[in-house]
Amino acid sequence: MDAYLGEFVGTMILVILGAGAGASINLNKAYAKGQGWLYVAFAWGMAVAFGVYVAASFGAPGHLNPAFTIAAAISGMIKWSQVVGFIIAQMLGAFVGAAIVVIHFYPHFKASKSEAEGNTVGIFATKPAINSPVFNFLSEVIATFTFTYITFNLGNFTEGLKPFIVGFVIFAIGASLGSTTGYALNPARDWGPRFAYTVLPIPHKTAAHWEYAWVPMCGPIVGAAIAALLFNLQ
Repeated sequence: MDAYLGEFVGTMILVILGAGAGASINLNKAYAKGQGWLYVAFAWGMAVAFGVYVAASFGAPGHLNPAFTIAAAISGMIKWSQVVGFIIAQMLGAFVGAAIVVIHFYPHFKASKSEAEGNTVGIFATKPAINSPVFNFLSEVIATFTFTYITFNLGNFTEGLKPFIVGFVIFAIGASLGSTTGYALNPARDWGPRFAYTVLPIPHKTAAHWEYAWVPMCGPIVGAAIAALLFNLQ
């Protein structure tokens, strides 16, 4: 149970820091409003690094990501019997993390009365820069394949300073490939917060855009699975 709790808490920390950065750059009256893409990419990179550290302290594998968990099972790093439990923990952790961000920024949501003023699901979840579903899907496949394959080649990425290396991998992916879709790489990081934005009583909230949500679900799973299959050939 400690491993499942670790995945829950680690993913919660990931979303608190990552979605917190999203709220900071979007919502009215926040000091960081208007910061650029490198700010976002670096924030998500560090969010992943610290989430991995927290998860590992519970004895969890530090996946924080259903796509990565599935890839780890394909590669024999974990048992298939653990997959469903890890994914449930990750989804719940992402939802709770998003709820904490809503509480933290509640006055700023009240001050942001429309999507034009920054009250958007993009604080929590991904949306494409250009709405082109096939290419958006391929972008997520390519970005998640790259992230997963690099991370698999790090060995046990929860040891020592390796979580920071993983964080800088996320930063590099964001800076290079992430600007097309917002680089979900992770179904939990997208679906848990998207659901939170949908159901929580957030002032002036706008559309959650569930019509797009299949992309950050399916693209990362496919990309991570391809990375695992390639890694198995090494």
